[in-house]
Amino acid sequence: MEAFKKIKTIVTPLDQINVDTDQIVPKQFLKLIQKSGFGKYLFYDWRYDENENQKQDFVLNDKKYQNSKILVTGENFGCGSSREHAVWALQDYGFLVIIAPSFADIFYSNCFKNGILPIKLEEKMVEKLKHESGELEVDLENQLLKTKTEEIPFEISPYQKIILLEGLDEIAQTLQLEDKISEFEKHSKIPSVL
Repeated sequence: MEAFKKIKTIVTPLDQINVDTDQIVPKQFLKLIQKSGFGKYLFYDWRYDENENQKQDFVLNDKKYQNSKILVTGENFGCGSSREHAVWALQDYGFLVIIAPSFADIFYSNCFKNGILPIKLEEKMVEKLKHESGELEVDLENQLLKTKTEEIPFEISPYQKIILLEGLDEIAQTLQLEDKISEFEKHSKIPSVL
């Protein structure tokens, strides 16, 4: 997992609530065995018609949002099944930050495990950011969102902040304890695994 850096980009506004994981990446595309390659299926049924032509009225098909790394959306984002593929699709597409009033719990946790920063803000502020012209800067270290005119603080647990800033997935976090694991194994009857 890569360490999280400051991000400055325009936002992609997705004006939807209760977006479930099957809408994020439909079940028929869950056949890949690696984490990459899911970006082309992101919001597939909203992006393409039955002949696989892009729908011109869907936000991701608008060229001005082509390089956006921040998705701003409605409440209860990532609800539905607990599939991690939804986070993989968002990340593979290029999103590194998702801002919403609320997230489904498992989806929220999966974001941190895969290097995406989910930010919860009040609905009024989320609506304001959806219509923000210009770029938005995400400063995780100082826990600030910066627009042309204001700085907006956001909350994140110290643990989640560190794992994103240092780019630590669950394996890397465990390996930080290698000395303690080895010491424990020396004094126990459990065979060594390291």
